[in-house]
This record gives sequence, structure tokens and C-alpha cells, in this order.
Amino acid sequence: MERIWWKEAVAYQIYLRSFYDSNGDGIGDLPGIIEKLDYLKDLGIDVIWVCPFYKSPNADNGYDISDYQAVLEEFGTMDDFDRLLEEAHKRDMKLIIDLVVNHTSDEHPWFIESRSSKNHPKRDWYIWADQPNNWQSIFGGPAWQYDKHSDQYYLHIFSVKQPDLNWENKDMRQSIYDMINWWLDKGIDGFRVDAISHIKKTKGLPNGQSSTEPPWEHMMNVDGIHNYLDELYDKTFSNYDIMTVGEANGVSTDDIYKWVGKDEGKFSMIFQFEHLDLWDRNSNAGVDVPKLKEVLTKWQHALDEDGWNALFIENHDIPRATTTWGNDEEYWYECATALGVMYFFMKGTPFIYQGQEIGMKNAEFSSINDFNDIKDHNFYKQQSEQGESAQAIIDTLNVTSRDHSRTPMQWSAEPNAGFTTGTPWLKTNPNYKTINVESQLNDPNTVLAFYKDMIQLKKSDETFTYGKYDLVFESSPTVFAYTRTLNKDQVLVLTNLSEDRTPIDLSQYELGHLLLNNYSEVDETVLKPYEARVYQVK
Repeated sequence: MERIWWKEAVAYQIYLRSFYDSNGDGIGDLPGIIEKLDYLKDLGIDVIWVCPFYKSPNADNGYDISDYQAVLEEFGTMDDFDRLLEEAHKRDMKLIIDLVVNHTSDEHPWFIESRSSKNHPKRDWYIWADQPNNWQSIFGGPAWQYDKHSDQYYLHIFSVKQPDLNWENKDMRQSIYDMINWWLDKGIDGFRVDAISHIKKTKGLPNGQSSTEPPWEHMMNVDGIHNYLDELYDKTFSNYDIMTVGEANGVSTDDIYKWVGKDEGKFSMIFQFEHLDLWDRNSNAGVDVPKLKEVLTKWQHALDEDGWNALFIENHDIPRATTTWGNDEEYWYECATALGVMYFFMKGTPFIYQGQEIGMKNAEFSSINDFNDIKDHNFYKQQSEQGESAQAIIDTLNVTSRDHSRTPMQWSAEPNAGFTTGTPWLKTNPNYKTINVESQLNDPNTVLAFYKDMIQLKKSDETFTYGKYDLVFESSPTVFAYTRTLNKDQVLVLTNLSEDRTPIDLSQYELGHLLLNNYSEVDETVLKPYEARVYQVK
């Protein structure tokens, strides 16, 4: 059994703009993270992932980078980052940062030079064409933007202000590698690599199958991408003891070994997204439990012997799981804790997204002006042009918007949830007066206390890290349960992901200690609504 530090870690994602504002300008910042490091250490966190803080015009909240080696002024300075890295390391915590290399901002010097002339040496650092094909962008609308100065179109599979880099250009690739190694030499502990499965486009840029949807078949995990990833790994990651997490949309279990396998892999682990769409956006009926079991079990089995899973149920790009996957009104505490148990004890490195550990919920926005996300504003414009009513569009966004996970972190019942003394960049969820860190810190019957217990339990027994995963009660439509087995040691993880009391037969197990549970009273013949338990098995 090979022991690797990032396999034994618990990670925490920080969306910097919404985490903690240290200077009252309404925007979270690097000094704000430093102020909260002891909170994260007390929670039990080993690895902190910080979303982009680079210089950026913020068309897509920092994922449009105009300088890879500078800090956006509203987030602080490079000295602040160096201090954050030093203070995290003092507390024996690792720090990884976002790496965005599918595209830059259109305000990056590389792109400014590229668009200056068809003959400029950097012209081919981006993807230009005389005539656009039918590709649509992931954020809505055409994926091509006309540039009047040079009378050509450039490709942007995300925002118009995020032109795609041309990975076929060797000089561009080398500049990317130089930048990556600059950060690694600074002492960071790795990267979460954004949109990495999109860097290769089909040669010749043929039309997509659809003229109304993004051409996934031509810009997601396209054949030939591993030529680039091999070189990226050889010239950067392979030379350091780091943790790398690829955001690998479109990667399946069929080719996962090329991404994370011991022999061919280029990343420590990837985020896969098959399980994220298993809830009904229209009926708000919660998660499809049988399908959830099928998908997550498939990934567990695929990486059981070779490779590693990144485990998560929330991040900055999806609404809050407690709201979308459960009933966060009648069973808020039970939902928040049961969903945590469900994924946390699988084989892999668990990630907690800020606010998840206190059970933060979706907000309720009333106007398009309440939303910040460029994706939402594009959607609103398109739907309005098609005749959809404003209220109907807002109703849809109140279910699907990424801004639900980006509302300010709820630290206390003070104004603006204790996030800022100024005006927050995005409206604070009004429920902060009852759901916040301060009110949960010293109460053993809270979501926060449960998460601390969950983290402590995972770290107390290597079975939770290295044990084999096996799904049990497979036919149950509501119970997601599994065992983890290492040598002669076994644990049983039980979660009821429904509002129904569900009979359960545990007679096949010789149950030992009840290690964790989210109800004060336990009946071994039934699981209550959103009940979660972890048993030691004799």
C-alpha cells in the first residue's frame, strides 16, 4: 500500500471573492484567508484550494486572467500571497491554486499582441479564422468573435472575453510551462487545473453536430489531447511533490487511466461531473438516488486499484447540494449531514466547499440585477429575446444559478453575515442570522460539529482512506450504503437520501461501535429521513 500525502488529506475550496473581506471593500481577499486559517485548521483541513486571485478584468470572476504572475489589487498583493503560503505551511496545511490554461483574458498582453497584426509572432498563440464555423460557446451564443482590426474571428468557448489559447503553438506552450514552474518554485503545493479537457480542438475545426449547443465532440477530451498533457506533465508537475486536480469534463471511466493512472496518468486525481446532473431542475424532486449510486460506484470501482478519486458534492460552479439534492426546510440538518456522510467516506480525497460545513443553502434572488454571473446574464438575455417572461427566467435561475454557491460566507449574525463591514459584492443570503459559523462553533448539535467529527473519524482509521469500496443494499431506491474493507477491518456507511422512513435489515452484519450518526436515537430496523450512520463491523 503506497502512502501518499494527498490521498490522506481533506481539502477545502475557497472562493476568494466570497470568503472573508479584511478591509471593508465588500470583496474577500488574501489577508482575509490568513485571518481564518486557524478556523480551517480547527476544522481539520489539510489542503486549501484557492480560486483565481490573478490580475483580471473579472468578466468571469477571475477565470479570465490578464497576468498569471500578478495578484488582482482588490485581493491584495503578492506579498500577501507569500504570507498566506507561509502561514498555511506553519500550520501544516498545503496550499493549491487554480491553473487556467485553456484561455486567457482578452486583456492579457499575449492576446493584445496577437490581435495587433496577422503577422505578429504571437498571432498563432490563439485560434483565428477568416470565417466562423457553427460552434456555440459554453456560456451561450456563438463561440467566435469578430475582430474588426484584423478582419478575422477568434475562438472563445467560454466568454467573449476569454479567447482560447492555441495549444498547437510550441512557443505558447513553453511560456505556459515557464509560468507554472515559477509558481511551483515559489513553494505552492499544487494546482486545480481549470477546463483542462478543452485544450485540444478537432483539427480543421469542423462544424458541430448542433448549431444551438456547444460542439462537445470537437472541444472536449478530443483525441490527441494526451500529447499536450504528457508534455505538460514532463516539463512541470513531474518535477515536484505536488497535488494536481484536473477539471476534466467529458472524461469517462473508459479512459480515466490516461489521466490519473499510475503508469500513464498526468494528474493526482480529477473532478468528474457525471453525478452533478442527477437532480430534476424542473420539479426540484431531489437527487436520483439509484442513478447516483450507479455513477459513483462505477467511479469507485474504476479507480479501486489504479488511480484516485476526487470526492465532492459542492463547488463554485453549482447550486448548494443541501437545497438541490434534499429537503433543506423540514430536514435541513439531517440533509446537510447525510449528504456529507454519503460522499465523504468513499475512496478518494474529499473536498469541502466553503459554507458546506455549516449547511449553507441556495439564496432567493428577485431580479436579474441580484445576479452577478455572466452565464446567468447571457441566459436572461437569450430567453428574453425568445419571449420568456422575466419572472419565469428568474425562477429558473433561482434553481440553477452558480451564484447560489458564491453568496458571501456566513461567519456570524452581524450585518452582512460578518463577511464585510462594507457592501458585499453579491447579496448575502438572508438566512445568515440563523445559519452561520459563530452560532455553530460551540454547539455539539450543529452541522459544523458534525463535519468536525466526520473529518476526525476519517483520519482515525486508514480503512476510510485505503479500504476497498463495495456497494450494499444496491436495490434500495433511497438508501445509499457501502462498506470499506482493509485487511480484516471493515466499516459500514449508511445514508437514507429521502424523506421516507426506510426499513433496513442489518442482520447480515455483526455490528460493532456506532462511530457516527446524525440522529440522537437509533433504531437498527429503520432509517429515518436523511439519517446517516457509520458502524464498525466486527
